[in-house]
Amino acid sequence: MIVDLWKRGLSELPPDVCDHVEVETLLIADNRLTALPDCLSRLTNLRTLDAGHNQIADVPPLPPITDFLYLHDNRIRTMSFRNLERLRYLNIGDNPLDALPGEIAILESLEELRVENNALAALPDAIGRLENLAELALRNNRLTTLPDSMRNLGRLTHLDLRGNALATLPEVIAALPRLLKLDLRWNKSLTLPPWVDALRARGCRVLF
Repeated sequence: MIVDLWKRGLSELPPDVCDHVEVETLLIADNRLTALPDCLSRLTNLRTLDAGHNQIADVPPLPPITDFLYLHDNRIRTMSFRNLERLRYLNIGDNPLDALPGEIAILESLEELRVENNALAALPDAIGRLENLAELALRNNRLTTLPDSMRNLGRLTHLDLRGNALATLPEVIAALPRLLKLDLRWNKSLTLPPWVDALRARGCRVLF
């Protein structure tokens, strides 16, 4: 079942939305929502939630969403990842987030994480516990370095680091066995380390 409330000019969700416990897809993007109601946790069959392009500041514990969670273009500063162990895709780009909590390690099924156009100054060591991650998009943040724990991202194929403040890259990036694309453009202080040649030699596309 799909509940489609896309672009309705809503400042809050109708109270009966949470009564549809059978809903699998909830589309509430492009509204004027400032918060998500706690009752969403009752939607235990939810596979996709699109709440992008709103004015949401805080995200409460959500139901166990399995497939897609879109929260981009909001005002999110904090969020809970509780119950999202089976989530495969998360987009929290275009928010004022300045840190990711260590709780992100809960997202053990995550395959794609998009945190573009935020204010991240660092990544938590817990990022290395997302062992199913294939794509990590961190364009236009404030990152100056990356944690060594990224060595554990053995399934990572695409790493987008454009538009950060990176001065160095840990050599663990060179050891990522499946990396196909590494985008380092617009990092003005970065000098390419010599191990990048080995990445290119094995077929990884490095943009700088």
